[in-house]
Parts: sequence; C-alpha cells; structure tokens
Amino acid sequence: MNDKTIRSIFWALVAVFVIIIVTMFVGVPLAGNFQLGFIAFPAWIVFLGLGVTLIVLTIKKKVGGKPKKLLLLTGSSAAGFLVFVLLHNVISALFNVEEPVFFILATMVSPLGFLVGAVGTIVLIAKNKPDVPAETP
Repeated sequence: MNDKTIRSIFWALVAVFVIIIVTMFVGVPLAGNFQLGFIAFPAWIVFLGLGVTLIVLTIKKKVGGKPKKLLLLTGSSAAGFLVFVLLHNVISALFNVEEPVFFILATMVSPLGFLVGAVGTIVLIAKNKPDVPAETP
C-alpha cells in the first residue's frame, strides 16, 4: 500500500472517526444550549464520503492481497454505518415497528469492522516502514 492518495484518505477517515467518537461522548455545553455533540452530524456525512472514496480508490488502484481486504473492510464499514442507520429509521417509520437487524449492523458490526480494518491497516503500514539506519561510530 504505497499509494499516497489511499493513505491520505485512510488517515483522514481515522481522524474523522476519532472526531466523531469524541463529539459523541463529550456532552460539554459550549455556549448556551449548544453542545459539542451536534458537530458529529456533519462529520457522519464526511465519514460516509471518505469511506466510499476509500472503496473506489482501493478498487481503481488495484491494491491487492491483505491491504485490499483491510481497506475495503474499513471503507465499507465507514460507509455502511450511515446507510444502516438510515435504513433502520426508514423501516421503523414505514412499518411502525422497531427494526433490530439494521440497528445491530449500525451500532455493533460497522464500528467493529471499521476498527478491525483500521488497526489491521495501521499494522501493515507500520510493518512496511523502512527501518531507521543505526548510527555507525
């Protein structure tokens, strides 16, 4: 995985994920009734876009082997979260029932898939870094 565009998109995806997690769990009022958690909503759109972009670039650049699987898992989990949330809400609203399948996919499977793909990709990136040459006396 030497393509700088894919690496940039990947690291941007990880950064947006961290921002989303922080804003979801920090409920500090900033000014009046405005809370930090409201910033997470636009970040989900960016997260979806970066996930789709990562999938497209991984396929287009013909990345192979384990990096391809991990990048596709990371991108599809990122894109899948918002899709599953929307499907859960639409089905719940249309049929007036609490729909569990898309809810579980959105709240458990997608975040776990993202973490597995991201951590695996980070491990592969760390393994492929050239060693720092030792100082010679």
